[in-house]
Amino acid sequence: MILSLSTGSLFTLPLQRVFELAAESGFDGVELIINQDFQRINAAKLVQSLQKITTIHSIHSPFMELDGWGGPVDSLKRSIELAAECDIPLVNFHPPSWMGFEIGFWRWFYSVHDYQKEIGQDGKVTVTMENMPWVGKWKINPNILSNTQQLVDFIKRHNLYMTFDCTHMGSGKTNFINDFFLCYDSGRIRNIHFSDYGHGREHLLPGHGILPLTRFLNHLRNTEYQSTVTLELDPKEFPKGEHSILESLKDMLSFLRRETTPDTEIRRHYTQETIPTPSAP
Repeated sequence: MILSLSTGSLFTLPLQRVFELAAESGFDGVELIINQDFQRINAAKLVQSLQKITTIHSIHSPFMELDGWGGPVDSLKRSIELAAECDIPLVNFHPPSWMGFEIGFWRWFYSVHDYQKEIGQDGKVTVTMENMPWVGKWKINPNILSNTQQLVDFIKRHNLYMTFDCTHMGSGKTNFINDFFLCYDSGRIRNIHFSDYGHGREHLLPGHGILPLTRFLNHLRNTEYQSTVTLELDPKEFPKGEHSILESLKDMLSFLRRETTPDTEIRRHYTQETIPTPSAP
């Protein structure tokens, strides 16, 4: 499996430094979230400069309005154009929000018959949609297709692939592994966002929440999944200071490699078989 770091995990740092930390800690590359750094600049030129530091395995299209990127449809299309120009294989996006009254996006979303052909430049870029979280006291999912079976039916019908987000699924169902296999059995998962959930907080370090993440990785290791696992954390989960952040990233990478490596001889090279516990932020 490809082990990647979401740049959103360290969005409080300069983007170039995030790439450097990902490379220094040994991750196979990053998922690049298109954020304010990409407003009113030559986006391809910036991406190409960052690719000299480490590999970009995926782009996350903007989930907020950015100057020059348009609404959710235009920003997704522009992200795919950027990915194609810079040889980045995958672009991920969020589905429309019914609570946010994204009616135009919603209509467009259902109008696409074949996402890979019509939006992914005839398969040049893999287009994935992410499952979204349940939020608030009453556990409401503000996005469409919150029902897992309906989501699977949609992506199969519209030739759309999936980014499976553990913390998002776990926010509604602590034991989310059955839902993962429902998605996995569709053959549509191409990226996994990995983090913990607990006490109403998303994107926690594994072990800081309530999800059965080690068990999830054990199941994942026994599948034929060979695509990307992306560590996506809240920056508040890291200790202060770049040296401590780097050590935390190394610990997490060691944990992920150990738990996703099927060969038992390779796994013996790793030490303690528990989730690493970095120093408190």
